[in-house]
Amino acid sequence: QVQLVESGGGLVQAGGSLRLSCAASGRTFSSYVMGWFRQAPGKEREFVAAISWSGSSTAYANFVKGRFTISRDNAKNTVYLQMNSLKPEDTAVYYCAAVGQRRIVLNQDEYDYWGQGTQVTVSS
Repeated sequence: QVQLVESGGGLVQAGGSLRLSCAASGRTFSSYVMGWFRQAPGKEREFVAAISWSGSSTAYANFVKGRFTISRDNAKNTVYLQMNSLKPEDTAVYYCAAVGQRRIVLNQDEYDYWGQGTQVTVSS
């Protein structure tokens, strides 16, 4: 069982930056692929980024490439999402998720554990 708690969301102006954190409980954090997803009002939840258990492999949605960076610190049981050059269209609730796989997973239906989400609002 893994419990996930996101933090770091807030209100930021367009062009600004935020760093989201996701703290995980459990001793086997390093064996999980971690992902970030987001859901904007009136839209379906979508994939943002994912990172392998070791941190050596990452994947990004096209709309965040070059702006967002996912990373993890297995010693701290934490995964991060550094978001730069934020745009109003990045406004959404951001969720982290975990799945016990060795390969990168993009499909949200395959993730086993989810956090409660953190709101990110980007003003124009």
